[in-house]
Amino acid sequence: MNRKPTGGTRFWLLAVLAAGSLAHGAAPQDATQTSSTTAPVPQATAPVPQASTQNKPTPAVPAGKPTAAQKSAAARPRYRPDRFAGRAGTYYRTVWGVESLAVKTVESGEVIRFTYRVLDPDKAKILNDERIEPSLNDPRAGVSLVVPSLEKVGKLRQSQPPEEGKSYWMAFSNKGRLVKRGDHINIVIGQFHADGLVVD
Repeated sequence: MNRKPTGGTRFWLLAVLAAGSLAHGAAPQDATQTSSTTAPVPQATAPVPQASTQNKPTPAVPAGKPTAAQKSAAARPRYRPDRFAGRAGTYYRTVWGVESLAVKTVESGEVIRFTYRVLDPDKAKILNDERIEPSLNDPRAGVSLVVPSLEKVGKLRQSQPPEEGKSYWMAFSNKGRLVKRGDHINIVIGQFHADGLVVD
């Protein structure tokens, strides 16, 4: 038997249908509305550079205080080579009884001084013989210098008899400064010849 719904039943059905449509037609939650608490983004931290010791500046040395290297260098004696340590030195000592031959410019280059040390007075006496005129020959400059004679002083050389262990000298006039430092010169005193001496 089919029964027609009464007024109360009809109202109840309409209420159920309205409630269902409202449930299915409800708007979904807005996607743009997100949680106010977001996960923190990790930040990369740059590594702290370590100080390099390779380019570390050298500490300054206070003025007036020498370093250890400077003290060591100052303590070592300055080496000066012996120009007559070989055959030449043996020759002059054995034949002429002299050593330590040296030639040097003095008086601003106006005078060239020749010095030597006597080991054997008998062999070296020719170098102090006032009767023999010494000469200084410079092949580069093409000149020959002589020992000048001054009015009140006489010859600029030592002519007393030589003594063992003493040094002697003679001076040559270098007017015009033709003979210069570094020149290789020859000293001639009679039969005595000293060739290739360097002017200091």
